[in-house]
Amino acid sequence: MAAKVFESIGKFGLALAVAGGVVNSALYNVDAGHRAVIFDRFRGVQDIVVGEGTHFLIPWVQKPIIFDCRSWPRNVPVITGSKDLQNVNITLRILFRPVASQLPRIFISMGEDYDERVLPSITTEILKGELITQRELVSRQVSDDLTERAATFGLILDDVSLTHLTFGKEFTEAVEAKQKSL
Repeated sequence: MAAKVFESIGKFGLALAVAGGVVNSALYNVDAGHRAVIFDRFRGVQDIVVGEGTHFLIPWVQKPIIFDCRSWPRNVPVITGSKDLQNVNITLRILFRPVASQLPRIFISMGEDYDERVLPSITTEILKGELITQRELVSRQVSDDLTERAATFGLILDDVSLTHLTFGKEFTEAVEAKQKSL
Protein backbone atom coordinates (compact mmCIF):
# COMPACT_ATOMS: atom_id res chain seq x y z
CA MET A 1 0.00 0.00 0.00
CA ALA A 2 2.81 2.46 0.91
CA ALA A 3 4.60 1.62 -2.35
CA LYS A 4 1.49 2.59 -4.36
CA VAL A 5 1.20 5.89 -2.44
CA PHE A 6 4.86 6.72 -3.13
CA GLU A 7 4.45 5.70 -6.78
CA SER A 8 1.42 8.00 -7.09
CA ILE A 9 3.31 10.83 -5.40
CA GLY A 10 6.25 10.26 -7.77
CA LYS A 11 4.02 10.37 -10.87
CA PHE A 12 2.26 13.49 -9.56
CA GLY A 13 5.64 15.13 -8.84
CA LEU A 14 6.93 14.29 -12.32
CA ALA A 15 3.75 15.65 -13.95
CA LEU A 16 4.01 18.79 -11.81
CA ALA A 17 7.67 19.28 -12.78
CA VAL A 18 6.89 18.89 -16.51
CA ALA A 19 3.95 21.31 -16.23
CA GLY A 20 6.14 23.79 -14.33
CA GLY A 21 8.83 23.57 -17.01
CA VAL A 22 6.30 24.28 -19.77
CA VAL A 23 4.84 27.25 -17.86
CA ASN A 24 8.34 28.56 -17.12
CA SER A 25 9.34 28.37 -20.80
CA ALA A 26 6.14 30.25 -21.71
CA LEU A 27 7.03 33.27 -19.54
CA TYR A 28 9.56 36.03 -20.12
CA ASN A 29 10.36 39.31 -18.38
CA VAL A 30 10.97 42.71 -19.89
CA ASP A 31 12.89 44.85 -17.40
CA ALA A 32 12.36 48.56 -16.79
CA GLY A 33 13.75 50.71 -19.59
CA HIS A 34 13.64 47.80 -22.03
CA ARG A 35 11.23 46.72 -24.77
CA ALA A 36 10.82 43.39 -26.55
CA VAL A 37 10.13 42.35 -30.11
CA ILE A 38 8.69 38.87 -30.68
CA PHE A 39 10.18 36.60 -33.33
CA ASP A 40 7.73 33.89 -34.42
CA ARG A 41 9.25 30.92 -36.29
CA PHE A 42 6.24 30.78 -38.64
CA ARG A 43 5.26 34.46 -39.07
CA GLY A 44 8.62 36.23 -38.58
CA VAL A 45 9.10 39.38 -36.52
CA GLN A 46 5.83 40.68 -35.10
CA ASP A 47 4.96 44.39 -35.42
CA ILE A 48 4.00 44.66 -31.75
CA VAL A 49 6.50 46.13 -29.28
CA VAL A 50 6.09 44.58 -25.83
CA GLY A 51 6.51 46.83 -22.78
CA GLU A 52 7.85 46.19 -19.30
CA GLY A 53 6.58 43.29 -17.19
CA THR A 54 6.07 39.53 -17.36
CA HIS A 55 4.51 38.19 -20.55
CA PHE A 56 3.46 34.90 -22.15
CA LEU A 57 4.67 33.41 -25.42
CA ILE A 58 4.31 30.11 -27.25
CA PRO A 59 7.29 27.97 -26.20
CA TRP A 60 9.65 26.82 -29.00
CA VAL A 61 7.65 28.87 -31.53
CA GLN A 62 8.17 32.43 -30.31
CA LYS A 63 11.30 34.08 -28.98
CA PRO A 64 11.57 37.53 -27.34
CA ILE A 65 14.35 39.86 -28.48
CA ILE A 66 14.97 42.35 -25.69
CA PHE A 67 16.21 45.89 -26.52
CA ASP A 68 17.53 48.46 -24.07
CA CYS A 69 15.67 51.73 -24.71
CA ARG A 70 17.64 53.85 -22.26
CA SER A 71 20.24 56.35 -23.45
CA TRP A 72 23.66 54.76 -23.98
CA PRO A 73 26.97 56.50 -24.68
CA ARG A 74 29.17 55.54 -27.59
CA ASN A 75 32.49 57.03 -28.65
CA VAL A 76 32.90 57.04 -32.41
CA PRO A 77 36.41 57.79 -33.75
CA VAL A 78 36.58 59.16 -37.30
CA ILE A 79 39.45 60.20 -39.55
CA THR A 80 38.33 62.79 -42.06
CA GLY A 81 39.93 65.50 -44.16
CA SER A 82 39.70 69.25 -43.95
CA LYS A 83 39.23 71.49 -47.00
CA ASP A 84 43.00 72.00 -47.20
CA LEU A 85 43.52 68.20 -47.45
CA GLN A 86 44.79 67.72 -43.90
CA ASN A 87 43.81 64.60 -41.94
CA VAL A 88 41.70 65.35 -38.89
CA ASN A 89 41.12 62.77 -36.13
CA ILE A 90 37.81 63.35 -34.38
CA THR A 91 36.11 61.42 -31.60
CA LEU A 92 32.43 62.06 -31.05
CA ARG A 93 30.62 61.03 -27.88
CA ILE A 94 27.04 60.20 -28.77
CA LEU A 95 24.23 59.46 -26.31
CA PHE A 96 21.65 57.44 -28.24
CA ARG A 97 18.56 55.29 -27.82
CA PRO A 98 16.21 53.57 -30.24
CA VAL A 99 12.68 54.78 -30.94
CA ALA A 100 10.65 52.07 -29.20
CA SER A 101 7.87 52.00 -31.79
CA GLN A 102 10.43 51.34 -34.56
CA LEU A 103 12.13 48.37 -32.88
CA PRO A 104 10.62 45.73 -35.23
CA ARG A 105 11.91 47.66 -38.27
CA ILE A 106 15.29 48.22 -36.60
CA PHE A 107 15.62 44.52 -35.80
CA ILE A 108 14.60 43.38 -39.29
CA SER A 109 16.83 45.83 -41.17
CA MET A 110 19.88 46.10 -38.88
CA GLY A 111 19.73 43.43 -36.16
CA GLU A 112 20.45 43.66 -32.46
CA ASP A 113 23.80 45.42 -33.00
CA TYR A 114 22.18 48.33 -34.86
CA ASP A 115 24.34 50.92 -33.11
CA GLU A 116 27.56 49.31 -34.35
CA ARG A 117 26.22 49.39 -37.91
CA VAL A 118 24.61 52.82 -38.01
CA LEU A 119 26.56 55.25 -35.83
CA PRO A 120 30.06 54.88 -37.37
CA SER A 121 28.74 55.10 -40.94
CA ILE A 122 26.49 58.14 -40.43
CA THR A 123 29.19 59.85 -38.36
CA THR A 124 31.73 59.48 -41.17
CA GLU A 125 29.12 60.64 -43.67
CA ILE A 126 28.29 63.81 -41.69
CA LEU A 127 31.81 64.79 -40.57
CA LYS A 128 32.99 66.74 -43.58
CA GLY A 129 33.76 70.41 -43.81
CA GLU A 130 35.84 73.08 -42.17
CA LEU A 131 36.80 72.09 -38.63
CA ILE A 132 39.82 74.23 -37.99
CA THR A 133 38.47 77.77 -37.66
CA GLN A 134 34.82 77.19 -36.77
CA ARG A 135 34.83 74.38 -34.22
CA GLU A 136 31.79 75.55 -32.19
CA LEU A 137 29.66 76.19 -35.25
CA VAL A 138 30.76 72.90 -36.79
CA SER A 139 30.05 71.03 -33.54
CA ARG A 140 26.49 72.38 -33.46
CA GLN A 141 25.96 71.65 -37.16
CA VAL A 142 27.36 68.10 -36.80
CA SER A 143 25.02 67.50 -33.87
CA ASP A 144 21.99 68.74 -35.84
CA ASP A 145 22.90 66.77 -38.98
CA LEU A 146 23.64 63.55 -37.06
CA THR A 147 20.39 63.82 -35.10
CA GLU A 148 18.42 64.27 -38.32
CA ARG A 149 20.23 61.40 -40.10
CA ALA A 150 19.94 59.02 -37.11
CA ALA A 151 16.17 59.63 -36.98
CA THR A 152 15.86 57.95 -40.40
CA PHE A 153 17.23 54.77 -38.78
CA GLY A 154 14.90 54.99 -35.77
CA LEU A 155 17.51 56.32 -33.34
CA ILE A 156 17.24 59.29 -31.00
CA LEU A 157 20.48 61.13 -30.24
CA ASP A 158 20.17 62.78 -26.84
CA ASP A 159 23.60 64.42 -27.01
CA VAL A 160 26.49 64.72 -29.45
CA SER A 161 29.80 66.31 -28.50
CA LEU A 162 33.25 66.55 -30.03
CA THR A 163 35.52 65.08 -27.36
CA HIS A 164 38.78 64.73 -29.25
CA LEU A 165 40.14 66.66 -32.22
CA THR A 166 43.69 66.32 -33.52
CA PHE A 167 45.22 67.14 -36.86
CA GLY A 168 47.53 65.08 -39.03
CA LYS A 169 51.25 64.87 -38.34
CA GLU A 170 52.21 67.07 -41.30
CA PHE A 171 49.82 69.85 -40.30
CA THR A 172 51.01 69.79 -36.68
CA GLU A 173 54.65 69.91 -37.78
CA ALA A 174 53.91 72.83 -40.15
CA VAL A 175 52.20 74.80 -37.36
CA GLU A 176 55.10 74.11 -34.97
CA ALA A 177 57.66 75.17 -37.60
CA LYS A 178 55.71 78.39 -38.22
CA GLN A 179 55.59 79.15 -34.49
CA LYS A 180 59.35 78.61 -34.14
CA SER A 181 60.06 80.98 -37.03
CA LEU A 182 58.02 83.76 -35.43
